[in-house]
Amino acid sequence: MSDTLATNVLTYPFGNSGLDPLLPDLGPDGVGRVRLPTGQQAWLFTRHEHLRELLRSPDFSSDFTRPGFPLIRPIPEDMPRRPDGSLIRMDPPEHTKFRRMLTPEFMIKHIRTLEPLIRQTVVDALDEMRAAGQPADLVEHFALPVPSMVICHLLGVPYTDHDYFQERSRILLAWSSTPEQARDAIEELRDYLTRLIAARRGEPGEDLISRLAAERVATGEMTEEELVGLSVLLLIAGHETTSNMIGLSTLVLLEHPAQLRRLRERPELIDDTVEELLRYLTIVRTGLTRVAVTDTEVGGHRIAAGEGVIALLSAANRDTDVFPDGAEFDLERGSHQHMAFGFGIHQCIGQPLARAELRIALSELITRLPGLALAVDADDVRYRDAVVFGVQRLPVTW
Repeated sequence: MSDTLATNVLTYPFGNSGLDPLLPDLGPDGVGRVRLPTGQQAWLFTRHEHLRELLRSPDFSSDFTRPGFPLIRPIPEDMPRRPDGSLIRMDPPEHTKFRRMLTPEFMIKHIRTLEPLIRQTVVDALDEMRAAGQPADLVEHFALPVPSMVICHLLGVPYTDHDYFQERSRILLAWSSTPEQARDAIEELRDYLTRLIAARRGEPGEDLISRLAAERVATGEMTEEELVGLSVLLLIAGHETTSNMIGLSTLVLLEHPAQLRRLRERPELIDDTVEELLRYLTIVRTGLTRVAVTDTEVGGHRIAAGEGVIALLSAANRDTDVFPDGAEFDLERGSHQHMAFGFGIHQCIGQPLARAELRIALSELITRLPGLALAVDADDVRYRDAVVFGVQRLPVTW
């Protein structure tokens, strides 16, 4: 390899290695070498300053079809290697073109027009959870349906199909899924959305898929396959990440009663609370994968073209040089330098929507259910074994 480190090559993801993806001990420089399940080796960067340098550098590619790209999960040989429409796996200029098409849909001023819908969705879900009786699973009754309903409304996907796409999302993101199961899940989602897009082209509505089909596909700026890829990404990311954040955020607040009490007394702290929760939890804990397209450096370490790198967001978000006592939860920290949404050109395009959903969901939850409490011991809460970290169930009373 192009540089030598004083550390051993570690097995990654860490799993049972004893290393914490939030606070891995890689020495003072926070840089290591890891071996992936595919047999590949890659660089692992954990320092906040190194991730800023890496993720804004044009010397790295997000295209997983490039030689040397670090694959954390094996891909079946018969799986089509097509990044069509997948923003997270595109490089400029294609990435720039598609991101510009989507940016107006996720601007803060547009998301504000959706806030009454989000609030009503939240209130309705809480009413239904109370009607179901206690104890109730907050994930099943609240954390999962709220973002699913919102993204369905935004995209024009019938919420009546939520069981179909949620199950395939779970298969796709579960570590226990075989490569073949993941391939089948993504192809079934693509087939489902291909049919939906065809229906929207015939009978357009006031939704994102209808607009893109009419304004981009019909004009030749985007192919139908690219619209399918974008729709798959938005559908999965639009409910999985926010759902897990709502469940985990509720658990964190209940485990910190003094801070929850402060938030109830000072509801204006909700924005800072959301940012701290995003930093503290960092639910994408496998990091962002890239491959060097030219010889380059990060943090003084020489990286050769064709070498893979992993930017570990969860560790950077607890870097004590940026976040003193970063392992502690403090809703008044003001964690606006966090990287929970990534950094650079691939920073999550849907973050204004995610922030709005978290702010409204948590505000209404703690206001309307002042007696909210865990119905089980916190040590008995089970977590998902998946790419996106979260709780399986969260039984609560109120």
